[in-house]
Amino acid sequence: MEHGENNITVVDENGNEQLCEILFTFDSDKFNKSYVLYYPMSAEDDEEEIEIHASSFVPSEDNKDGELTPIETEEEWDLVEEMLNTFLDQEEAEEE
Repeated sequence: MEHGENNITVVDENGNEQLCEILFTFDSDKFNKSYVLYYPMSAEDDEEEIEIHASSFVPSEDNKDGELTPIETEEEWDLVEEMLNTFLDQEEAEEE
């Protein structure tokens, strides 16, 4: 995973590189991992709802970017959804 300021390049299952915007990242002591929520930059042009993706990663010691790994457990998904909802609520509150 490479990233600039707020972007990461994600390779999808077909091997295509996609530039994605990072929404936010957070750490979980419970699972001892970090999580990143992001969406494809190309989605910004569409009026349709943006599909938000989430992956876990374990930051490496030498501060190089960690490997993105799929989230596999229900518990982790529940945590991610909870964090996303909190994030979206805060965003809405700031806009009012």
